[in-house]
Amino acid sequence: MTRLLILGPPGAGKGTQSARLLETYSIPAIATGDIFRQNIKDETPLGVEVKAIVDAGDYVPDSLTNALVKSRLEEQDAVDGFLLDGYPRTLEQVSYLDGLLEAKSRSLDAVIQLVADQEEVVARLRKRAIAQGRTDDTEEAIRHRQQVYSRETTPLIAVYRDRDLLIEVDGLGEIDDVSSRISEALSSRGIVPAAQ
Repeated sequence: MTRLLILGPPGAGKGTQSARLLETYSIPAIATGDIFRQNIKDETPLGVEVKAIVDAGDYVPDSLTNALVKSRLEEQDAVDGFLLDGYPRTLEQVSYLDGLLEAKSRSLDAVIQLVADQEEVVARLRKRAIAQGRTDDTEEAIRHRQQVYSRETTPLIAVYRDRDLLIEVDGLGEIDDVSSRISEALSSRGIVPAAQ
C-alpha cells in the first residue's frame, strides 16, 4: 500500500526512476502524459477533448486532468498503491488529490523530488535530442521547459515540505546510484518493498 509522488525537472530521470520504483514496490507508475497519450490514441471522449486542447497549444485544464487521474486511480492495479508522475502540477490539483485520497481514508506516503543542476540537465537533454534527431529540442526550448517546471512546482514543493512528506534526492549520476539513494531515503521513513 505504497503511495508515492515523484517530482523533478525535465531530464532529471523521473521516467527511468519511476520504472525502477514500480518494479521494486509492485505499484503502477501513473504518468499524466502517458494517460493523455493513451486516451488520444484510443480516441476516447476525454482523448478527443485533450487532443483538441493540446493541438491548439493550450494547457489541459485542471478539471480534465483531475478527471483522468481519478479514473486511473480507481483501476484495480492502483487501489493498493501507485507512483504519480506529472501530477499534481498545480495547488488546485494538490487539493483535488488530497480529497480523492481522504475519501478513501488514505494519504501519500512520500514525495520524491529529484534535484538536478540545471546546466547539467540542459546538457543531458541537448545530447539526447541530437542523438535522437529531435530538432525541436533546442537549448532555448529546453531552458523554457525548465523555467516552467520551476515556476509551477515550487509552490507544490513547499506544500509537501511543510507536510514533512518531501524527500530530496540528488538526481544526477549513475542510474543505479540514484535508485539506491531513493531506496535508502524511503527506507529511512519505513517505506520498504512488501517482500522485505
